[in-house]
Amino acid sequence: MLKGKSLQDTYAAHNQCFGCGPSNEKGLQVKSYVQGEEVVANWQPLPYHEAFPGILNGGVIGTLLDCHSNWSAAYFLMKKQQASSPPCTVTAYFNVSLKRPTPSDKPVYLVASIKEIKEDRALISAKLYSENKLCATCEGLFVAVKEGHPAYHRW
Repeated sequence: MLKGKSLQDTYAAHNQCFGCGPSNEKGLQVKSYVQGEEVVANWQPLPYHEAFPGILNGGVIGTLLDCHSNWSAAYFLMKKQQASSPPCTVTAYFNVSLKRPTPSDKPVYLVASIKEIKEDRALISAKLYSENKLCATCEGLFVAVKEGHPAYHRW
């Protein structure tokens, strides 16, 4: 079990995002935690997250990887900038590869790391595991937005 407050609960407790918003009761509520040079999360699927009996929906997998990677980028940018809070980041692109069916009755484990970082953007590599088996991978670019962008004040 991961300990302490998640990045989402620490920096965006009122966020309504479907994938990672702590205040979205009907959302997935991904909780991302820093562990060394990686950001990790555990998440438990429910039957209504299935594509078909026993298998997690690919769109849900994509959302988990997108949100977890986005928070990873925000964290790494905050660390690079030596800031006290993360910049609001949005997805420029993300590519998901589904490697094998992901069971819907077992928890999934997400792990993300930085591939490349610049002043206002981070390229993230993420993986989703179930029962220690790699089920999906993701690479995405996440960009810090400026005042005037619709997502600027979401955190």
